[in-house]
Amino acid sequence: MKKVLLIIQREYLTRVRKKAFIIMIFVVPCLILAMGGAITLIAKNSDQLSDEQVVKVIDESGLFAGKFQNEPNLKFETTTQSIDAVKPDLKKDDNLAALEIPANYTAKDAVKIYSRKKPGITLTEKIESQFNQISINNGLIKNHIDTALLRSIKSDISLNAIEITDSGDSKTDLGANIAVGIACAILIYLSLFIYGAQVMRGVIEEKTSRIIEVIISSVKPFQLMLGKIIGVGLVGLTQFSAWIVLSVISTKIAGHAFASPQGGIMSALSVLQTIHFGKVLVCFIFYFLTGYLLYSAMFAAVGSAVDSETETQQFMLPITLPLLFTYILSVSILFRAPDSPLAVWLSIIPFTAPVAMMLRLPFGVPDWQLAVSMVLMVCGFLFTTYVAARIYRIGVLMYGKKASFKELSKWFFYKE
Repeated sequence: MKKVLLIIQREYLTRVRKKAFIIMIFVVPCLILAMGGAITLIAKNSDQLSDEQVVKVIDESGLFAGKFQNEPNLKFETTTQSIDAVKPDLKKDDNLAALEIPANYTAKDAVKIYSRKKPGITLTEKIESQFNQISINNGLIKNHIDTALLRSIKSDISLNAIEITDSGDSKTDLGANIAVGIACAILIYLSLFIYGAQVMRGVIEEKTSRIIEVIISSVKPFQLMLGKIIGVGLVGLTQFSAWIVLSVISTKIAGHAFASPQGGIMSALSVLQTIHFGKVLVCFIFYFLTGYLLYSAMFAAVGSAVDSETETQQFMLPITLPLLFTYILSVSILFRAPDSPLAVWLSIIPFTAPVAMMLRLPFGVPDWQLAVSMVLMVCGFLFTTYVAARIYRIGVLMYGKKASFKELSKWFFYKE
C-alpha cells in the first residue's frame, strides 16, 4: 500500500505543480463567464449579425402578393416579373432571393425559393411560417370566417411547472433542468476522455522510454497502474473543485455587478436555485470518479498494449463507442424524455451511466434507480480494473510486437 501511495503522490504532484495546471485553474472559470456573457450579448443582437435579405415574391396565384410582413433583416418585395427575368439579378447579389408561388401552390414541391447561394434554415423557416399563416387566413376568409375575431380570442397560456415533494410543492424550471443536465453530461463526457487519455499517454511514455522496466523491478504492475489511475484522478478532482468554487464566486460577483430592475442575471440565478445542486454536485463527483476509474483502467490497458499513440486507434473505438453513443443521444433526444425506458437503462448500465445519469438528475431520478446505478458503477470499475490489470501486467513489458484483440485475450489468461 505504501508503494501505491508513493506512485499516487508522484503522479499527483508532478501534474499539479505544472504552470499550465495552475494557469488553467483560473483561466477556465473566466472563460466560462466570458463565454456566457458573449452568448447573452450575441443572442440579444442576433438580428444585427446578418445582412438584410430581400425576397422578391412572384405570386402567380394572386393570393399572397402584398401579404408578407417585413421582419428584422428580412424584406419582401412583390414583383410581376417571371423567375427567368429575376434570375440575372439573383446571380449578382448574395442577399437577394426569389419566392415563386405558382397557381397550383398546394401541389407537392410547387413553391420554390431561388437564390445564388443555399438559403439558410432561419430564412426558409421565416418564409414558411408566414406563407402557411397567410394560406390559413385565405382559407378562413374563403369560408366566411372572421379572422379578426379569431385573433382576438386567441389564447397564450404558459404552464407553470410545480414539483410535488415530501417537503411540499416547489416551483421548477424545465429550461434550467435541460441546461444543467446537458452541461453535466458534456462535462462528464469530456473529463473522462481528457483524464483517461492522460493515463494512457503516461503509460505509453514510460513504456517507450524503458523507464517502466526499472519501476516494475520495485512494484507490481497492478500497483503501478492503480497508483497512476488514482493520481491522475485526484488531479482531475482538484481541478474540478477549484473550477466549481471559482465559478460560483465569479457568477455571484457578476450577478451583483449586472443586476438590474428587470432581473437580469439575478433572475437567472434564482431560476437555477430551483435545482437540487447539492445532490447534483455529489452525484457528479461520484460519477466522475467511478466513470474515470472504469474508463481509465481500459485506457491504461490500451497504453500498455501499444508502442506509440498512433497505434491506439484500433482499440479506442470499441472502448469509447458506448460513451460517444450516449453523449449523442443525450444532447439530441434523451433530454426530451429523461424518464423513457431507453434513458433509464442507459443511466443504469455502467459504460453509459456517467453521461446518461447526469443528464437525468436535474429532472429527478427515483432513489432506487440511482442506488442500482451506483452499485453497478462500483462493480463495473472493479471488473474493468481487474481485466485491465491482467492485460497491463503483460503489455507493459512487450516491445516491437503489434497487439490485437486476440493477443490481448491471451495476455488475460496468462498465469502469474
